Amino acid sequence: MIRSTWSIFLFWLPLSAQWLMMATEGPFLAAVIARLADPTINLAAYGVAFAFAILIESPVIMLMSASTALVTNSQTYRKLRNFMHVMNVTATAFLLIVLIPFVYEWLTIRLLGLPPEITRLTYGALWILLPWPSAIGYRRFLHGLLIRAGHTRLLAYGTTLRLGVMILTAISLYTLWDWPGAWIGAASLSLGVTAEALVARIMAAKTLRNLNTNKNLSTTNVDDKLNYLEIVKFYYPLALTSFISLTVQPLLTFLMGRAPSPLESLAVFPVVHSLSFFFRSFGLSYQEVALAVLQENRENFPRLARFALWLGLATSLGIASIAFTPFTIIWFEQIAGLRPELTGLASTSLKILVPVPALSVFLSFLRSIYIQARMTSLITAATVVEVLTLAILFILLGWTLDMPGVIAAFYAFLGGRLAGVLFLLKDIKKCELV
Repeated sequence: MIRSTWSIFLFWLPLSAQWLMMATEGPFLAAVIARLADPTINLAAYGVAFAFAILIESPVIMLMSASTALVTNSQTYRKLRNFMHVMNVTATAFLLIVLIPFVYEWLTIRLLGLPPEITRLTYGALWILLPWPSAIGYRRFLHGLLIRAGHTRLLAYGTTLRLGVMILTAISLYTLWDWPGAWIGAASLSLGVTAEALVARIMAAKTLRNLNTNKNLSTTNVDDKLNYLEIVKFYYPLALTSFISLTVQPLLTFLMGRAPSPLESLAVFPVVHSLSFFFRSFGLSYQEVALAVLQENRENFPRLARFALWLGLATSLGIASIAFTPFTIIWFEQIAGLRPELTGLASTSLKILVPVPALSVFLSFLRSIYIQARMTSLITAATVVEVLTLAILFILLGWTLDMPGVIAAFYAFLGGRLAGVLFLLKDIKKCELV
């Protein structure tokens, strides 16, 4: 039971550790790719493939929030499990459609205008990422059950395995096979996530047995029975939110390809984005924590708000300690492996992103409040505002003022995130928690 800010910290810590480990994936794989042949082209291809894959898997992202909020007994478990399987099959089918040659050519060459060498490498990487959507969906569904049952430490153990499999795969392919860097990155991600999904099923076995016998259940603010129409009404805005939110990276890829310094921007973007994700991950883990704690007792709201404030400040100070010190050169050149001519772009980009980790914490906290209040449609509206603001700012900065693409992209990202947070703050009193 949560009774203090300290107990919130202990509940959040394993989930934060899980996200931190996932956040190390991007910098590690970028560093591996940067040390292989044709690093600039392969970094760009890997970034494009990852953007496609994460966009296609976006409808399954919120399954963790859904299972945390909705699953209370065997009936609700079975209903949401069946719903999860449908979502996973649908996401995989979409990826297969993208991989149809004429569809892929239209998307990458005619629409995105990508160079042929990047297009070829991206196509192979997407085939390697084919298991990714279903593995992510299944894993997040099970993780939501574990969070609701209070077993947050198990999530960190599973991600430790995922990270280990990913590192082992990358090192093995780097050593034994003459694969392009983009393909090595994709294979490492795909095998790591699949391994984590399998071990999540093993770790959730006891929780599933308890659900099927109605043991240790909490039914606070949730009906004992759930039908598919109710699931769709609850989940559709969340899936749409996730989809719109995850269009950001493909959208920025498209926009950067038509702005000044396109190749340099596409190469720098995944390196800076993955480093910023490390600090934003503290906030990403907070959504399910706040949701589970509010499900237990709404009176925990003031403690959750205090924790969110301090967490946001700490994460932005963390990224600032790199962005505004000599360590930024050490990170980008010696650790990430960027060439000196790309380091200037990367350093400027990182400085722009300093407020974003704090905004990400606040956004996650606000979303948890709206999910708990079953007002998921407002989360979707806020995400639309965020993406529209981002697109307008990029067009103004990148296409009108001729800023380098990656600089315009991160200014737009910051402005969009701020707009999304302000939109949710505007209607927070409707949730009847404040």
